[in-house]
Amino acid sequence: MADLGPMISKRSSAYDREARFPTENWEDFTEAGLLGLAIPVEHGGLGADFVGYALVAEELGRHCPATALTFNMHVATTLLVGQIGDDMELSAGDRQWLESRRSELYRGIVDHGKIHSQPFSEGNQPGATKGVNTEALEVDGGYQISGRKIFASLSSAADVHNVLALVPGDDRLRLLGVPSTAQGVSIEGEWDPLGMRATDSRNLLMANAFVPAGNEWLPPGMFDQAAVRWPYFYMTLSFAYLGLMGAILDFTSAYLRGEYDTPARRDNHVKQAGWAEMNLIYERAQALTYRVLGECGVDPDTNRIRRAWTAMVTTMEGAPEVASIAIRICGGRSILRPNKLEQHYRDARCGATMLPWSVEVCLDRLGRAGLFPDKEMGAPA
Repeated sequence: MADLGPMISKRSSAYDREARFPTENWEDFTEAGLLGLAIPVEHGGLGADFVGYALVAEELGRHCPATALTFNMHVATTLLVGQIGDDMELSAGDRQWLESRRSELYRGIVDHGKIHSQPFSEGNQPGATKGVNTEALEVDGGYQISGRKIFASLSSAADVHNVLALVPGDDRLRLLGVPSTAQGVSIEGEWDPLGMRATDSRNLLMANAFVPAGNEWLPPGMFDQAAVRWPYFYMTLSFAYLGLMGAILDFTSAYLRGEYDTPARRDNHVKQAGWAEMNLIYERAQALTYRVLGECGVDPDTNRIRRAWTAMVTTMEGAPEVASIAIRICGGRSILRPNKLEQHYRDARCGATMLPWSVEVCLDRLGRAGLFPDKEMGAPA
C-alpha cells in the first residue's frame, strides 16, 4: 500500500473536487491483490487478520482517506465471514454453512475481482443491530428484499451490497448480498458532502430485489452474536482517520521546512509550539489505537471495550483538531483550494458523525461505563 501511495495521493484532489469514486485506485488494488487482503492464503488472498487490515488501512488513509473508507467497506465483509466468523460459537451445520458461503464469496473476489460494499445504516437508531426495517421474504431459491440503506458507500461501484435484513417473524439478523444488477435495486439522490467526497455514499433502495440463497453469507443470527462478542468490528473506520492525521503531519512538516515554494518557518517558536501540540495529539491517538489492536479479539471485558470507545473518540476528534492547528500554523494559503490542508480539514471533520460508533455514541457509553451495572449498558453495537 505504501508503494501505491504516491499515485493514490496524486489522484486524491481530483476525486475530491469531482466527488467521484476512486475507480483507478481500485484498479490498482485489484492488480496488487489487495481486494483479497483479509482472505486466507489458501483461498488465494493475502491472509491479513484484523490488525493487519488496520495497519494497511492506516497507510492508505495517509494518501487518500476517502479511498480508505471505501476499502474498509469491502474488507470488513471478508473479516466478518473470516476471522470473526471463526471466533463465533456455531453448530456443526452452521459452521459448514459459513465455510461454504465464504468460499464462494472469496472466489468471487479473488477470481473475478468482485467489489463488496456493506451499507448497514438506515438512519433510525445509532446502532447496526437496531432499527433494521429492511425486510427479506423467503421465496424459491432465495429472498425478495425491500428496504433502504443510507450512506451506502461504493453505491455506484460495488458488485454486491451486503445488507442487514429481518425475515418477518424471526428476530435474527441476516447478512444478505444484494447483487447490484438485481431488478429492483436503485441508487437515490446526489452526493455533494463536506468531505470524504470520493466515497459515493448515496442511498441504496431495494424494492423486491431478488437475492440468491447462496448470497446469505452468515448463518441466521451469527451477526447478532458477532455484534456483542466482536465489537472491535465497529472501529474499522477510525484507521483511515489515523492515517489522515499522519498525512496532516507530513504536510505541515514539509511546509515548515520550506518545501512548498515558501520560506522555511521552522525557526518560529510559535509554529514550533503548534507543531509539538499536533504531534502530541497524533501520538496519543496512535498509541491508544495500537494498544486496542494489541488486545482485540473475541469476548472483551468491559475495560477493553471502554478503551475501544476511547480510541474512537481520541482519533475522530483528534483528526480535525490536528487539521485546525495545521491551518493556523500554515496560514491563509492553506485554506485555498486545491491546497491539501483544506481538503484534509474537511475530510477530518466528517469522522465524528460516522455510525454505529460515532463520537456521540461513544461518549454516551463512556459517560455511563463504570457508573451503571454492565447489564444496563446494552450490547456494544
